[in-house]
Amino acid sequence: MRILVTGAAGFIGSNFVHYWLERHPDDSIVALDLLTYAGNRANLEGTEERVPFVQADIADLDIVENVLREHAIDVVVNFAAESHNSLAVVDPGLFARTNVLGTQLLLEAARRAEIGRFHHISTCEVYGDLPLDSDASFTEESPYRPRTPYNASKAAADHYVRAYRETFGLQTTITNCSNNYGPFQFPEKVIPLFVTNALDERPLPMYASTQNKREWLHVRDHCRAIDLVLAQGEAGGTYNVGSGVEASIEEIADRVLELTGKPESLKTIVPDRPGHDRRYLLDSSKLRRELGWEPEIGFEDGLRETVEWYAANRGWWEPLRERLQVEETAWR
Repeated sequence: MRILVTGAAGFIGSNFVHYWLERHPDDSIVALDLLTYAGNRANLEGTEERVPFVQADIADLDIVENVLREHAIDVVVNFAAESHNSLAVVDPGLFARTNVLGTQLLLEAARRAEIGRFHHISTCEVYGDLPLDSDASFTEESPYRPRTPYNASKAAADHYVRAYRETFGLQTTITNCSNNYGPFQFPEKVIPLFVTNALDERPLPMYASTQNKREWLHVRDHCRAIDLVLAQGEAGGTYNVGSGVEASIEEIADRVLELTGKPESLKTIVPDRPGHDRRYLLDSSKLRRELGWEPEIGFEDGLRETVEWYAANRGWWEPLRERLQVEETAWR
């Protein structure tokens, strides 16, 4: 199989490239990434001899179509997206351009090149949020109720993916995942932000709603889920990918401080981000029942390994601090 991975130099995309090369050594991968502030070629270190790299924008229709034809691509796996909710508050138009228009033009390139499968990576956040005192979860049939510019842009992209199947017959699948964590995650997201700040004894900025919860999924388990959907998933299908493990922002901060041996005094309250969602939880029973997926990496082990990775890879994340786009205390 010949796969184009978009957003391949980002967090989940780069982990997917490494995973696929390990699990499917006979397949061919082409990596495409625009290398915006969160894209990092260093994430693909060690793949250079096997994975051609194309620096390009998914919104550049002609370039992407040429790449698909030149490499005779069978499958597109689309990770390319702006994904930081805080940045979306500051620059919502960027998210509309990349996540909505970019996805539509990538779909169009895939249609013109007659690609066999287009797999799109989405998020739990398209469904909106849940009350903290509820045991409810989102299924694949839950209505879309995005509350932030980022969530809205991903919801619109999902609609375009489905529309290209219904209108043009493009064979598509979608996975909606919960919050990922693991190695190579840009240090603007909460777990790497807390870990890198704790390692340097800097404040851990917690939004005032410290009990807001997220469901945590190790990036490796996410890659396994995508693998199964590509191999066995129903064309046109949507699959939720979630671990079922929830933790509040304060619980994450406490665990990171414990694992790094740093004082609780580093916890610092900052004003809530506008549109700060309360809670997400996915019902992933469809994926488990139909494709036999289940997470293999427990949260305690995964978080410990992630902290150890950042502690051992200062040379990777220290230069990235200069690229941070948003100051999380800016909402004052």
